Amino acid sequence: MTTITEGATDDVRQLPARSTTRLLMNTHPTKIVVVGAGLSGLSAAMHLAGRGAEVTVIERQLTPGGRMGRADIGHYRIDTGPTVLTMPEIIDDAFAALGESTADRLDLMRVSPAFRASFADGSQLDVHSDAMAMADAVESFAGRDEAQGYLQLRDWLTELCRVEFDGFIGSAFDSPMSQLSTDLLRLFAIGGFRRWDKVVRRFLADERLQRVFTFQAMYAGVPPQRALAVYAVIAYMDTVAGVYFPRGGMRAIPDAMAAAAADAGVQFRFGTAVTALERSGSRVVAALTDTGDRLATDAVVLTTELPDTYRLLGHTPRQLFPPRPAPSAVVAQFGCRASHSAPPHHSIIFGKAWRECFRDITGDGRLMSDPSLLVTRPTASDPTLAPEGRDLLYVLAPAPNAQVGAVDWATIGPSYTAQMVEAVTEQLPELGEDIEILDVVDPAGWAGQGLAAGTPFALAHTFSQSGPFRPANRVRGVDNVALAGSSTVPGVGVPTAVISGRLAAERLTGPAATRRPTPALR
Repeated sequence: MTTITEGATDDVRQLPARSTTRLLMNTHPTKIVVVGAGLSGLSAAMHLAGRGAEVTVIERQLTPGGRMGRADIGHYRIDTGPTVLTMPEIIDDAFAALGESTADRLDLMRVSPAFRASFADGSQLDVHSDAMAMADAVESFAGRDEAQGYLQLRDWLTELCRVEFDGFIGSAFDSPMSQLSTDLLRLFAIGGFRRWDKVVRRFLADERLQRVFTFQAMYAGVPPQRALAVYAVIAYMDTVAGVYFPRGGMRAIPDAMAAAAADAGVQFRFGTAVTALERSGSRVVAALTDTGDRLATDAVVLTTELPDTYRLLGHTPRQLFPPRPAPSAVVAQFGCRASHSAPPHHSIIFGKAWRECFRDITGDGRLMSDPSLLVTRPTASDPTLAPEGRDLLYVLAPAPNAQVGAVDWATIGPSYTAQMVEAVTEQLPELGEDIEILDVVDPAGWAGQGLAAGTPFALAHTFSQSGPFRPANRVRGVDNVALAGSSTVPGVGVPTAVISGRLAAERLTGPAATRRPTPALR
């Protein structure tokens, strides 16, 4: 059962499903292979099965989830990928394709506060999704004028989401010209194509508050000073729409999606890799696996990394410039003694440096001189994820990707992990008791997992890699293959990965006959 302890989601607007994309097939395929059981592949499988297709999902790992990975270490149940869940109604859209709801499969808890921001000067701010609670917190933190500015910024973020979501994030496009619309003009009018940090400064003068509403640019792989304001919709998701956590950890999401898909007839082949795609002219007619199987198919959904996608298709993309990968991250998992005074589920620890840290990792390709960290304590919401009397901590430090960085992770990794522990315990001393390092993944580790440029965040959302300029979810010269995942439209993140699966399904079958919801706007 879905548990939501504050706010409401009954105000979801119902809009007609829109399609601005050319279908890849004139008739609905009856047999489809989906390569990859990450969120995008699971979403695609659910939407396709809901439309009557016979779907087989091939996944090289032994469990579903893709980038939403997992590890079980010494009675700790660890999430190695995303830890922040927003807009669960988008996941509900995938379940609805099978006649189910998220509540049938998941117990979602509202995370309150959404996160706590801690600054180098010792100040702290709890970030609430409730407007009045957050306005009161901002007034106590920075004064009445800043509280008024926050409310105005909240209104602007809500309008940005209203204009942008259905027409841009929730749709795929065949060309830049197909994006010309009234919504595009409205987006220009409200400042969507200005710089993110400049727009936020229109509302907030306090530099600490500016960080709270712009640090999300790193999710898009671009410094706030260079990111377009259209990506401030991520700040809307974090600070307005609200943050959730599934009981059992983030892994519960792909597990639930896979279970619903399997109950609807989707076949899964775990521990199996696709080694080649058999072509007949412009069509893929079969997928070949490392187990020696040949799976005949009418169509394919590929959620693989772009280099692997192009290799499987024997395709060389037309590109004026090489793709630019997003920055990477070091993700360290710690166990420590549980404390009643421990911080909330999510904390952002901001270092003294701000502009410099972005320049370090995106320009100079070196470690942040004064790191800002994301600290997630999932045991704040579900204590069963750690042994009794222990807390589980997930600490993420942005880092240069393997393409621009020259960091010898084999040499520097252990000392950098120790610096991360020191930075966390300095700001959050209640977490410093009896620390044990459970698992660490750095850019070299991500590369070892097959992630291009050693980053889990795929392609950066620069202007030339956004919207209609991002690699499309179809490939020139191939008639029956749709792409899904972080490197295609709409981009990086949990909600967008789920949307990309739907968009891939629509490439093959057209939009669903029923209306689909846009997210609730608060």
